Amino acid sequence: MTTLRHPAVQIGIAAVAGIVFGLVVGDWAANVKFIGDIFIRLIQMSIVPLVMASVIVATGSMTGTGTGRIAVRTFAWMLGFSVVAAVLAWVLSVLIRPGAGMVFTEELDPSLQESAGEALGWQDTVLNFVSTNVFDAMSTATMVPIIVFSLLFGIALRSQISKTGDTRVLGFIDQIQQIVLTMIRLVMYVAPVGVFCLLAALAGDVGFSVVTTALKYLGTTLLGVLILFVLFVVVVTVRTRLNPSKLPSKLAEQTAIAITTTSSAVTFPTVLKNTVEKVGVSQRVANFTLSIGLTMGSYGAVLNYMIVVVFLAQAGDIELSFGQIVLGMGLAILLNMGTITVPGGFPVVAMFLATSLELPFEAVGLLIAVDWFAGIFRTFLNVNGDTFVAMLVATADDEIDRDVYNGTKTVVAEEFNAADYNDAMARADAAD
Repeated sequence: MTTLRHPAVQIGIAAVAGIVFGLVVGDWAANVKFIGDIFIRLIQMSIVPLVMASVIVATGSMTGTGTGRIAVRTFAWMLGFSVVAAVLAWVLSVLIRPGAGMVFTEELDPSLQESAGEALGWQDTVLNFVSTNVFDAMSTATMVPIIVFSLLFGIALRSQISKTGDTRVLGFIDQIQQIVLTMIRLVMYVAPVGVFCLLAALAGDVGFSVVTTALKYLGTTLLGVLILFVLFVVVVTVRTRLNPSKLPSKLAEQTAIAITTTSSAVTFPTVLKNTVEKVGVSQRVANFTLSIGLTMGSYGAVLNYMIVVVFLAQAGDIELSFGQIVLGMGLAILLNMGTITVPGGFPVVAMFLATSLELPFEAVGLLIAVDWFAGIFRTFLNVNGDTFVAMLVATADDEIDRDVYNGTKTVVAEEFNAADYNDAMARADAAD
């Protein structure tokens, strides 16, 4: 009974039931679609205040800590692998076309189709990143100008706090963020009902292809994760000159925890311990790199988010412009790098991406339904990718003990204090 109370299990059961119901009753299932649409709108209405508050709090809370060579190398590797993940996701999605199986009988919103067909020059695209009226951008949920405004507001707020020491405005906006998060948690209680209705209508409309499309989406994500994992191993092997055949035994424990809990936060103490005691990375590098990796090292998330962007475009038969592809990659990376903190789980992320790029929402319910499986793939790469980056950073400063890695020497990691990583853990769980 305890298992049935888990949200992922409830959504999974609702998804299967919705698909079966839709296949049985056919077109009649369209009559319950409005309930699923209400669920989607409940998430949509929270996106703008959540993103604004999250970006302002993230930038307004920044301090000058974490500078130096270790920081530069950590950020460089993480950003580099994030870019590779985004590009790989786009390539695989174009080749496999996971969303192409969704052929909707109803016409798309003409405004969506028109906006997708407009190929603006790069100057106009960049110009549109800045709004002349942020309230107008908020009313139409035009996300990029909102993000730009929030970043500038957060930087100005940080400057004001440094001058006056007054953190009341930051505290107020942080409270707004927490309240919106509470709203989203309340909405997620009805997620099983919303997913049932969305998938019932989808299955009634497109038939059994809803199942094959879900499998293609998961297959694309899994293939991308495996390719990135192999790339990590190759780069680490070339840079460190360590024997890659020893890696499986060193990563086995954290991998098992990652794929069974789908949580980087839960796995973090094990990753920190193993990176020091089994891999040989110095405690200093491990502490810094892995803690940053909790929020910025979600390579599986970047990959998955970009696949979602292309999937939704293909599902709506929309051809993404070059500008939209680059913007999608940028947003996927920003979500990973912690600049845009969107706690509240995958449904919020999917709706954020769809809203930002003006993509249709018809297939979001299908993505939510299978997200538990995608979460396993994301977390597997997020967790092990952090260890690989720690190895790369440590190698540059000769702070990886090769005797420990080869098993001829034993070291003991410092005792883990969870309180030191509370904020990072919360953001890591959002990415998983």
